[in-house]
Amino acid sequence: MKIIYSVIIGMLLLGCTKDFEEINTNPNTPVDVHPSLLLRQVIYNYGEEMSYEGFVAGNLLGQYLTAIDFNLFDRHALSSPQLGGNPWSILYTNLRDNEVILRKSQTEETLAVYEGPALIFKAYMTMALTDLYGDVPYTEAFIGDQGITTPRYDEQSSIYLDEGGILDNLRKGIEVITNYQGTIKLEGDVLYEGVLYNWVKFANSLRIKALMRISGKEAVGSELAAIFAEGNFIQINEENAVFNFSDEAPNNFRLARLRAGDFNNFVMSETIEEVLTGLNDSRIKTLFRPLSNTEEESYHGLINGIDASQTPITVSDYSFAGTVFRENTGELFANYMTAWETSFLLAEAAEKGLINADAKSLYESGVTMAFDYWNVPLPVTYLSSEALYDPTKGVEQIITQKWIANMVNGYEGWIEYRRTGYPALKPVAASLNNNLIPVRMPYPAEEATLNSANYEMAATATNGNSINMPVWWDQ
Repeated sequence: MKIIYSVIIGMLLLGCTKDFEEINTNPNTPVDVHPSLLLRQVIYNYGEEMSYEGFVAGNLLGQYLTAIDFNLFDRHALSSPQLGGNPWSILYTNLRDNEVILRKSQTEETLAVYEGPALIFKAYMTMALTDLYGDVPYTEAFIGDQGITTPRYDEQSSIYLDEGGILDNLRKGIEVITNYQGTIKLEGDVLYEGVLYNWVKFANSLRIKALMRISGKEAVGSELAAIFAEGNFIQINEENAVFNFSDEAPNNFRLARLRAGDFNNFVMSETIEEVLTGLNDSRIKTLFRPLSNTEEESYHGLINGIDASQTPITVSDYSFAGTVFRENTGELFANYMTAWETSFLLAEAAEKGLINADAKSLYESGVTMAFDYWNVPLPVTYLSSEALYDPTKGVEQIITQKWIANMVNGYEGWIEYRRTGYPALKPVAASLNNNLIPVRMPYPAEEATLNSANYEMAATATNGNSINMPVWWDQ
């Protein structure tokens, strides 16, 4: 784990070696990496790995899918990751490599174009990390070259609010990009092909997201109102911070490369079946497959967290995930931030009186763009009947629609459920957590070994590293 916190780069050599010095040089080990290679690596690696994590673990916690076997995690034994459920190393590896980009951009004038995107992406990944775990190593996490290999844990409130934290880095990232006067192009940008003003829109949408996430603890209305009034955030799907998977290896969705048994271990959750069928939502045909053992097109979900040793299951009785997750992954996106998520966040802000805007209009815009995102035509009557906006339950409708569209987007569905209580998730069938739905991920076991003193303090603050101890913004 110490390498996770250091700034030593252990990535593979991504190009030829003919330009390296031949004398006293190992041609198989790069002594330096250009930020363009690292930026491409960080953006792609994070998206690819967290999309997989979102499918095999986040979708269990968010009750989009349930696992038939190898399902201790689905039963909420979160310290027992199986096919997934350990995003700690993914997050720290990519944060470490992003820190190398940031340092280079701040010390080498010719690399200054990378500073803004590196600050923004650092804030993005840090938000995912702290929202999953709460207090985490942060300010001391990437200074292994200074001799600190056992970093202290920072409080989540500080990670969000202090200088060098999430919101500060987003503001600074925007400022750096706005003030950039150089002519060197941003290379390795698989999100926006080097278009810097789109990174500003990305950052402002992330500011909206971060502010709404902490809105139960902090007064965020004035900053939200200023961002909304300026209008410089992601507003249409063409501006989304996403990249397309391909249909063929090596850039297809990982589930397409695993054996069929691993993919077919995951079936539709009873929770999402009830939500989608209750709304007569046509996205069900994209997100899931109809039953194979009936002539009529029908879908059936399984309650989460069965005891596989005691409950026999016939897989043909349940719906598998749709072809977009296996055969047709060229239609699937790795999702960082979208117009529809931004619109739903603003709709919630309007509903709660944090901004002066029409919540219904923002909600309907979010729904329309979410259908388009999944390449599903919006039914003519959907917004006037099944999903008609009702101000008396506006927040529930907004979060439920965001939850549907967020399938496979990391752990977002579960995180937003923890923040809002929507949609109503079900107790799992054979809980290993006293019938409680977890509200944080546990620190991994290696932290107790490799960072013991700091881990013990963090564990004490979370009631023994309890998955039932809410994070700061949820308290």
